[in-house]
Amino acid sequence: MNNQTKHISVCVCTYKRPDLLKRLLQDLDDQESQGLFTYSIVIVDNDRLQSAEPVVRQFSSTSKSNIKYCVEPQPNIARARNTSIENASGDFVAFIDDDEFPSRQWLLRLFNDCNKYGVAGVLGPVLSHFDEGAPRWIVQGKFYDRPQHQTGFVLDWTQTRTGNALLQSYLFAGDSRPFRAECVEGSDQEFFKRMIEQGHAFIWCNEAVVYEVVPPARWKRSFLVRRALFRGVFSVRNHDLPLQLIVKSLIAAPSYAALLPVALVLGQARFMNYVFKFSYHAGRLLAVLGFNPINRPYVSE
Repeated sequence: MNNQTKHISVCVCTYKRPDLLKRLLQDLDDQESQGLFTYSIVIVDNDRLQSAEPVVRQFSSTSKSNIKYCVEPQPNIARARNTSIENASGDFVAFIDDDEFPSRQWLLRLFNDCNKYGVAGVLGPVLSHFDEGAPRWIVQGKFYDRPQHQTGFVLDWTQTRTGNALLQSYLFAGDSRPFRAECVEGSDQEFFKRMIEQGHAFIWCNEAVVYEVVPPARWKRSFLVRRALFRGVFSVRNHDLPLQLIVKSLIAAPSYAALLPVALVLGQARFMNYVFKFSYHAGRLLAVLGFNPINRPYVSE
């Protein structure tokens, strides 16, 4: 790269989470850059009633960051991501979710590793954040933990997402809809899959940490079951499903069901882990049969 200061557009897609968005914007306003880059923020409100607009307006009145507010009235995360790309500018696009908040050196660490490794993009870890009052079993069960890797690890598409990512802007050149709206869930992974097939490389930076707020609504057992069923259904819908995975679920679903009474004796964390795994495999099998037990585009609360 040359010595010209680079610019990053930080893209945030939001839907009816004004309090969480406010927290995110406060932390985005204080990112370290060491003079290596400048950054601005693009907010895409996926609520046609524009519930995020008051928060963005208040933030803009005192922020030192340049912020652009846009509305995508049709609820669809892929459409919202595409709108954010349309309104982004500069050399890089960063993605962070509206229920997350970054460490102070988040952008700096992503930026430095993107240059160091000469790659098309860098992804980082999303760690769970529980406010006071979370049940012990929900924390012990690690239901919201995600895989981590060593810095520099080259990712395959199944290990990618846009919850914490910095991407070179050239990836979006010439494509008016880089994220496919027909992918109700997993449009980000589908994007990365296409990019990797085209020869672009993406690596991991384990120091570029963001935190995901896990609100009380997600501490409920019923939410975990719906979430697991949803993931199982869309593991079939969005990707070609190898026969061995169907066979795996045919074995796993009855096995976890049989172990539930034993797991209950071992405590709520272990029991709900088995319930979650059973529900995931059950959701996959139901989807193979053409049945969707969730019948909604997202499971958010």
